[in-house]
Amino acid sequence: MIPIRVEETGVEPVSVAEMRGYLRLSSDETAEESLIARLIPAARAAVEAAARRLLRPARFRVVLAAWPRLGLLPLPLSPLVAVLRAGRVDKSGTLTAIEPGPIRIGPDPWEAPCLLFGPDLPPLGAASALVEVSAGCGSEGPPVPEPLVQALRLTVADWFENRGDAGREGVPRPLPPEAAGLAAACRRMRL
Repeated sequence: MIPIRVEETGVEPVSVAEMRGYLRLSSDETAEESLIARLIPAARAAVEAAARRLLRPARFRVVLAAWPRLGLLPLPLSPLVAVLRAGRVDKSGTLTAIEPGPIRIGPDPWEAPCLLFGPDLPPLGAASALVEVSAGCGSEGPPVPEPLVQALRLTVADWFENRGDAGREGVPRPLPPEAAGLAAACRRMRL
């Protein structure tokens, strides 16, 4: 089961205006704004991957063939914020809503994000279960930790300053060492 990102919600952790100030661009240097606007989500994705944390809120969909046997479903979405809706999807694709009350977020949505399933859920039979959750920092979730915001700023600045530099074809540009260190300090551990 892999959560499917349905929709980005909220805003980026840093704005173009904030990055302009961080890069010390004068007010008449507006030609680079579109580049900065494209670098921010790319750098955010790189920092998210390094930290295993979501820095921008999003809505995710999880589809299950059966309810978890032990009533626990770990998710790679940190921080997990809320269960938005749940439903039963039959073979024809019809969604029947299920009250999401028996489905709730585990006790540690930051370090051990998981869903807990109560025993009073309807049987699925040949149907599937659909659960939508919101996850990520900002908006309804916790604020983005400052070390990760700084890692994002450092990454955008590095990629901005070194754009066009020759690199290996097809290999993504790594995080600058300072940003990688900040992301590693906030990384969610896996068991």
